[in-house]
Amino acid sequence: MKSYKDYIKQIEERKVQGLQPQPIDGAELLSEIIEQIKDVNNKNREDSLNFFIYNVLPGTTSAASVKAKFLKEIILGKSLVKEITPSFALEQLSHMKGGPSVEVLLDLALGVDKALAKQAADILKTQVFLYEADTTRLEKAFKEGNEIAKEIIESYAKAEFFTKLPDIAEKIEVVTYIAGVGDISTDLLSPGGDAHSRSDRELHGQCMFEHNKEMQNELLALKEKHPDKRVMLIAEKGTMGVGSSRMSGVNNVALWTGIPSSPYVPFINIAPVIAGTNGIAPIFLTTVGVTGGIGLDIKNWVKQKDADGNTIVDEDGEPVLKQMYSVETGTVLTINTKEKKLYHGNVELKDISAAFTPQKMEFMKAGGSYAVVFGKKLQTFACKVLGIEVPQVYAPSKEVSIEGQGLTAVEKIFNKNAVGTSGAILHAGSYVRAEVNIVGSQDTTGLMTSQELEMMAATVISPIVDGAYQSGCHTASVWDSKSKANIPRLMSFMNDFGLITGRDPKGKYFPMTDVIHKVLNDITVGDWDIIIGGDSHTRMSKGVAFGADSGTVALALATGEASMPIPESVKVTFKGEMKSYMDFRDVVHATQQQMLKQFGGENVFQGRVIEVHIGTLTADQAFTFTDWTAEMKAKASICISEDDTLVESLEIAKGRIQIMIDKGMDNEKQVLKGLIHKANTRIEEIKSGAKPALIPDANAKYSAEVVVDLDKINEPMIADPDVYNEDESKRYTHDTIRPLSYYGGNKKVDLGFIGSCMVHKGDMKILAQMLKNIEQQQGEVKFKAPLVVAPPTYNIVDELKVEGDWEVLQKYSGFEFDDNDPKDVARTKYENMLYLERPGCNLCMGNQEKAEPGDTVMATSTRLFQGRVVKDSGEKKGESLLSSTPVVVISTILGRTPNIEEYEAAVKGINLTKFKPSHKLLVK
Repeated sequence: MKSYKDYIKQIEERKVQGLQPQPIDGAELLSEIIEQIKDVNNKNREDSLNFFIYNVLPGTTSAASVKAKFLKEIILGKSLVKEITPSFALEQLSHMKGGPSVEVLLDLALGVDKALAKQAADILKTQVFLYEADTTRLEKAFKEGNEIAKEIIESYAKAEFFTKLPDIAEKIEVVTYIAGVGDISTDLLSPGGDAHSRSDRELHGQCMFEHNKEMQNELLALKEKHPDKRVMLIAEKGTMGVGSSRMSGVNNVALWTGIPSSPYVPFINIAPVIAGTNGIAPIFLTTVGVTGGIGLDIKNWVKQKDADGNTIVDEDGEPVLKQMYSVETGTVLTINTKEKKLYHGNVELKDISAAFTPQKMEFMKAGGSYAVVFGKKLQTFACKVLGIEVPQVYAPSKEVSIEGQGLTAVEKIFNKNAVGTSGAILHAGSYVRAEVNIVGSQDTTGLMTSQELEMMAATVISPIVDGAYQSGCHTASVWDSKSKANIPRLMSFMNDFGLITGRDPKGKYFPMTDVIHKVLNDITVGDWDIIIGGDSHTRMSKGVAFGADSGTVALALATGEASMPIPESVKVTFKGEMKSYMDFRDVVHATQQQMLKQFGGENVFQGRVIEVHIGTLTADQAFTFTDWTAEMKAKASICISEDDTLVESLEIAKGRIQIMIDKGMDNEKQVLKGLIHKANTRIEEIKSGAKPALIPDANAKYSAEVVVDLDKINEPMIADPDVYNEDESKRYTHDTIRPLSYYGGNKKVDLGFIGSCMVHKGDMKILAQMLKNIEQQQGEVKFKAPLVVAPPTYNIVDELKVEGDWEVLQKYSGFEFDDNDPKDVARTKYENMLYLERPGCNLCMGNQEKAEPGDTVMATSTRLFQGRVVKDSGEKKGESLLSSTPVVVISTILGRTPNIEEYEAAVKGINLTKFKPSHKLLVK
């Protein structure tokens, strides 16, 4: 938006949608607004004043720079605006969160006007978003004897920007609102189909509850009835926020139920209160902390136990639950933050101390985790300048060190990467600041990440980060007007910031829409690395990776750090032998099924790291397991590999990174070249024996151990959304794993999908081989249901072309993507044929392409949540069943699920993804 005239036109358009004016982030528009303010007779002056004061995005936006300069003019008396006094101008600067505003405040604080310097200094003492250029100025002035600089630095050393904040209220009254029964996906709070609007917070807020106006109105009525209370959103009989971190989901909840972060910055709310019977999904809970919110595990329904302590199950083998207390919509509860307990009136309901650890309470007090992270860094800087020890202002990081106990793989990684610790060997439960090696940003959250970076006044990637990538995979399917407007702007910002970008803002290399997780899996070349990515499927087969919200990604990019407790681990090992006709995807599903059976329906993976002793599978194949651990509700996963397997994986990664370099994707700092050097170094360490592949200690302690019996996997396994289960809490959980025979060979399949991050090159080759098999057996390949195929990366397509498999797929396809003429409209109808789609997420993301409403979809993807891949129709619920590539192929040929004989015939002689457990001792 460049001109005021265009802005007014947009405002009128937004009024029709019931929206306020969009916040201003551009310099040209704000410059014109300022000129209208200066002209006392201008007819637009009053509106311009309101826009200037209340509607400019802070941080490092170009508009923030213009605003800061004008406020400086007012403070110095160079411009006179009767509505904005110098003191009000200073107040405005205090809400602008760093960057140009801090530069102006430093100019004033270090200037010759002592009275003004004192006022500016008082505001600077409240600021935390200072970067090297700012602290260098302060340090220089301090060394030159500037008293104001000394005063500011001494304040920073005491962390007065934190200590002088008001404490959180001892009692917080909330009124409950049940958002759903069973697990609640973040799609309910921020649907994937509305990803394009995430950076326009007010507009995106309209998609809350998947645009369900009735629910939205209920929420508003509840707020109106209880104006003195906070609304607490609840997942009844389930977990809140499964499936994705979704900063946009937390932003929406905060917009509807939270507290404004500043009177001068619209639509940015903080401190939502969210709860679930089974708590909050780990990655979503981190996102809640970003906003200083409260996430409660309320356990209002519990599993019943018999006299021997065993879980009582019903006739279907499901645990029997008992309600301990009611949280029905409209119930008034009290959160006591001092006692850390939940009350109904005077009746104590639940100990909620896990939600009020010292660190989480600091986030709440500071208005979010960013302020705490930057505050600690600023305090450390100040104490270093003053030559003093850092005073204990913030709660000391919890350090758990157990003498004589070995380390799990994740404990070893965190001990290597931890900063600011006492030097003790740390075990699970310790709270750690850790350096991050690899960071990933994807395109539907990337615009929010760029906004977060601007708001925390960051301008360049941290030198600590080995490499970072901005993908274009979530908007790969359809190059529509929304994508054309958003993605080039995102790529330009991220490229300037220092990331390798899927699209080149200068157009030197062809746009790459590779699935982000696959790219991160390739550029992660250290088994001791920590990876942070803006997607729940940031689960690598090397190192340990954590899916994160857009804000945590921004923090990792800006600081090169992440803060979190060292998670507990669950050890997964394998025994037995895979049947020749089984695919490794079946092992993945069987792991979940056998774990639930072994532990009486309790998901021991939830919130923990799955340490999978996979040993002999290279990175591509192993990724199939680690990727699915997001659906297992694990916090992360780690693959334990044999030395030779890890070397093979690193060689493959080197080759793919070199392809990126050859395409011209490296930047001025030669980040990609540096990753190849790091891989070579690691390979040499392994081969020489100087530093073998990461393995845990033999005496490490695990919260649970799961042994997967491969002999028990006799037929393909399918994750079923169980859409008609009478108990709503059992639907869409990923925990219902069924054998192929359950469907009796007669369940109608309306569409098949092979794609997403769960597949690799081997899956595409299996598809090609199956089509040849079917033609040989039946004389022709005829589809009775559409089959949509989206390879995850261009590398795979290129390799398939060289090896001849792509030609096979072309032979049987009725549609093939054309990068020179990408689709600009989402497909709504499908014919019974094979579609070769552009590499990327496609149907799995659900934000562009979907199956037809009411379809039963058989897919290799990861998500089976309601409305994600397929919406319900008026006559039938949409179903997304998740299975292996062979099952998808034969289901589309038959138009139904196959029986086991039909399945075995279709895969006869085909080299499926095999797995033999390692016979080596993968412990130290």
